[in-house]
Amino acid sequence: MNIKAQNFRQTKIVATLGPATESPDCLAKLITAGVDIIRLNMAHATREWVAEIVQRIRDVSTTYERQIAVMMDVKGPEIRTGPVDHPIPLKLGDLIDFSTESSGQRDDAVIGVSVNYAQLPQDVEVGQTVLVDSGLIRLKVLSKTENCIRCEVMTPGELGSRRHINLPGVQVNLPALTEKDCADLRAGVAAGIDFVALSFVRQSDDVLALRRFLDDLGSTAKIVSKIEEQAGVRNMHDIIQTSDAIMVARGDLGIEIEYHQLPLLQTELVRACQAEGKPVIIATHLLESMISSPMPTRAEISDVSNAVREQADAVMLSGETTTGAYPLESVEVLKNIIRTIEPSVERKLNSQIQLKEPKAKMLRAAAALAQDLGKSGIIVFTRSGFLAYALGALRPRGVPIYAFTDVEAVFRQLLLPWGVEPFLMEFSDDPEQTILDSLDYLKRKNWCQTGTWLVVITNALANEKIIDTMQLRIVE
Repeated sequence: MNIKAQNFRQTKIVATLGPATESPDCLAKLITAGVDIIRLNMAHATREWVAEIVQRIRDVSTTYERQIAVMMDVKGPEIRTGPVDHPIPLKLGDLIDFSTESSGQRDDAVIGVSVNYAQLPQDVEVGQTVLVDSGLIRLKVLSKTENCIRCEVMTPGELGSRRHINLPGVQVNLPALTEKDCADLRAGVAAGIDFVALSFVRQSDDVLALRRFLDDLGSTAKIVSKIEEQAGVRNMHDIIQTSDAIMVARGDLGIEIEYHQLPLLQTELVRACQAEGKPVIIATHLLESMISSPMPTRAEISDVSNAVREQADAVMLSGETTTGAYPLESVEVLKNIIRTIEPSVERKLNSQIQLKEPKAKMLRAAAALAQDLGKSGIIVFTRSGFLAYALGALRPRGVPIYAFTDVEAVFRQLLLPWGVEPFLMEFSDDPEQTILDSLDYLKRKNWCQTGTWLVVITNALANEKIIDTMQLRIVE
């Protein structure tokens, strides 16, 4: 194998774009540094920005001859407090009313703040916990009326405007997509996004609603469901089955559940995704300290290492690359950790995945053969991406999966699954010529050198019938 393949990184990197990285110069550095997917966080973005930035990403990618994928992360339905004139200090034992009406009779002895969710009093029960501002302020519901809940401050803090509210364990009656989400998605589809990350997924119907919306727009973007609240955890298996990929969104998730349960839940989600053959992204706070520090903490290094050992498909940067002072250093840290830890993981195929189709079962044999050969790789040809996604899910350690496609959208979507290196290439009508073209491509691009044995999954013509084959080829 060539040195390029020997340095191959199987865990992918997602970076969120923001003021610190959206300039053409910094974007070029992110792309050449090895970021695989750029995330657009629509909680802080406009539709006009989307059209401009996606085109900039494509232009820079073309200039530097390294294409990357674009993921739009829609804001999703949120419960937030209303505006306040100035931050309100909340002391232990204070009473605060959350009202669904912007005006009305108020008790002067009680702090009053509006909320944007009309069904809040119907959804919560007396005695339940309400968390505000990423869980920094903890409240207990004392009483409620038709349009107001009264809470007691259990953990003091300062309440600012439009703070996020979490209701642990409560099944809220919010739509899967807000009006803003729909408008953002129309702009994203028009710009050519490759993935959509759906926030606060509670049930599989939320995913299906997004799927119908994308279908109506004629989009083939893949859906990444974010698990970040208790309903999503309860319904994780149904959600995984209807989604193209999962994001373990540890920010809100770490607020919604007991914090000490988060590592166990992360492991459970990763394993559930691997059993279904679906990619999984570990997100939030991976290198949070690097927003202001050039070096990560030892705990962060261990956290990222754990995600690599669990064989997550991708790790994601958020604030580190949006507003952080060291975005490129954060990417380098991820790369260094990944390349150090990956070789230490046991060389064992994923035994949890259920391969139902005969051709999919053939992939397991191909993965095992490539591992046994050593310094080998797998070539697969795909127009839907299915075969490459399935091969990535099998987790053949140390084996690059060279996925060739002639569909541009599929090419970029193949940048997410573990271990897959996609290439955009025209296919010949002759399967044999397509194989020869792929071997020449890998040699020409310094992925393989003469004498390398590769396992090839392809079709072949036999007695005027197309059959699926697994072949062993040598680079000449």
